[in-house]
Amino acid sequence: MAQIPPSGVPARPHLPARTGRALTFVTAGVLAAAGVVALAGNAQAAGALGDAAAAKGRYFGTAVAANHLGEAAYASTLDAQFDSVTPENEMKWDAVESSRGSFSFSAADQIVSHAQSKGMKVRGHTLVWHSQLPGWVSGLGATDLRSAMNNHITQVMTHYKGDIHSWDVVNEAYQDGSSGARRSSPFQDKLGDGFIEEAFRTARTVDADAKLCYNDYNTDGQNAKSNAVYDMVKDFRQRGVPIDCVGFQSHFNSNSPVPSDYQANLQRFADLGVDVQITELDIEGSGSAQAADYTKVVNACLAVTRCTGMTVWGVTDKYSWRSSGTPLLFDGDYDKKPAYDAVLAALGGSDGGGDDGGGEDGGGTGACTATYAQTSTWNGGYNGQVTVKAGGSGIAAWTVPVTLPSPQKVSAVWNATSTTSGEVMTVKPAWNGTLAAGASTSFGFTVTTNGSTSAPVVGTCTSS
Repeated sequence: MAQIPPSGVPARPHLPARTGRALTFVTAGVLAAAGVVALAGNAQAAGALGDAAAAKGRYFGTAVAANHLGEAAYASTLDAQFDSVTPENEMKWDAVESSRGSFSFSAADQIVSHAQSKGMKVRGHTLVWHSQLPGWVSGLGATDLRSAMNNHITQVMTHYKGDIHSWDVVNEAYQDGSSGARRSSPFQDKLGDGFIEEAFRTARTVDADAKLCYNDYNTDGQNAKSNAVYDMVKDFRQRGVPIDCVGFQSHFNSNSPVPSDYQANLQRFADLGVDVQITELDIEGSGSAQAADYTKVVNACLAVTRCTGMTVWGVTDKYSWRSSGTPLLFDGDYDKKPAYDAVLAALGGSDGGGDDGGGEDGGGTGACTATYAQTSTWNGGYNGQVTVKAGGSGIAAWTVPVTLPSPQKVSAVWNATSTTSGEVMTVKPAWNGTLAAGASTSFGFTVTTNGSTSAPVVGTCTSS
């Protein structure tokens, strides 16, 4: 976005780049390629952020970009540490409805399927926003725009009904500065102040169970902007407009530090009868100072009963939208930073020396990784290869589940044995099960696509 808030924190550009704990395994709409690291077969490491937050009645999530899920360290850190995901860009208007009435959900489906296969929650982001709009939206007249907005909400929410725990129904509708006014946008300019209420009412008719949220930045402390949002939420609650939660983006740096009234501000919104969620947390800095700021944020959420969860805006510093400020919990090599230790401690968890899911060896004793690559393709089929690598110590055997998107079928497997149940093929070694520390082997398979060009999902490698 072009606007630069007075605080010095630029609004997210969100460069191009589903939550209740779903237990269904992925069967369709799968990711393009995935590598997953396991700790002796556990989907989450002992003491992981998601586990620690769950023990406190919260979730701890991260923003996810579909195009990074094929990177083994990215996917394994995600799987080991977080229990909720937010698609970074893949559910935005330009991604799912670039042409009017024509919807494409493939990239968002990749993230949702991955999350569901790991038992993660999903936040939906975002339905109505002034940015990342395809050009055809702003060119509509008021009547067509109202119809297009309501249809967009209906189609996207229907596609993901039952898969999303919270939706950012409207995003960033207020100006920065001291006016407390609405931001100019096609929706505001052509539909007027009532567009937010209409969006929430439409959303409720589509999904009675998902939490409906308003989400914004620079509202973390009490100021003109947060006061305007507060007044809107209060009015909605009094008149029965269906709003369930307010999201606080919480992007902080030295020019825009964690405000002293952060907890009190969260609490005043909660007192209106809505949940509050920290939706896009990142804090520029390093070392003990950054760790202390993260601790303040986590403690504030834990102190507010209706603060239901926290989401950091990215897994690793190297893919952050402001990577030069190193604002996340894992550095560019997926190593845990002091901020990670501080967050885990604030949540009451214990690292216990476990692996974070990243790094070269994929973890501690007995761990293994499984990474996928498509080696050849032709009209009606392809060959896939999975490389299995031992972690910090040797293993005697390994098992890797591979999920094929229906109606694809496996016609041949080599360098392994396999059994199939539904779309899930469970693969075990033929002669190549014993691997020394750091050693690797591979197996391959041939797939008949039957019209589906999606790639398989390679699940968690388990070892013994």
